[in-house]
Amino acid sequence: MSRLVTISLASQSLLLSEAGHVLLRSPVSTAGNGPGERMDSGCTPRGLHEVAEKIGADCPPGTVFVGRRPTGERYSPALGRRHPGRDWILTRILWLAGREPGRNLGGEVDSQARHIYIHGCPDTVVLGVPSSGGCIRMHDEPLLLLFEQVTEGTGVLITED
Repeated sequence: MSRLVTISLASQSLLLSEAGHVLLRSPVSTAGNGPGERMDSGCTPRGLHEVAEKIGADCPPGTVFVGRRPTGERYSPALGRRHPGRDWILTRILWLAGREPGRNLGGEVDSQARHIYIHGCPDTVVLGVPSSGGCIRMHDEPLLLLFEQVTEGTGVLITED
């Protein structure tokens, strides 16, 4: 049996399972704009995806990423105060690719071209409430566990339930 990550937009939660067994459960934060697939919508795309790329395996927790590259910074409350409006992408990135042509793959609805990730965020970010720009935010501890338990190609199902 293969592993599957299921993200519920309704409950703002992530579940990693295999053969009916729960391996990990975590709160998340998805898009403040709600569900949607269009380019530049700021929405979280629905449907079946896969982990296209795992980024940051050798980076320490709190590593700050811009354009999927480490900036050399590590997040701290002081850094957060210096950049209050910054959308923090921290620690690890799971870059998602859609698997449903016309829904989340290709053209104006391509999740990978939209740079949709599961990524870390500061522990001060409240999870369980939609507030991201389209990505799926997690705190470091569960993100590190998830990162170690998935591979490129692992399915990610984003549902409205």
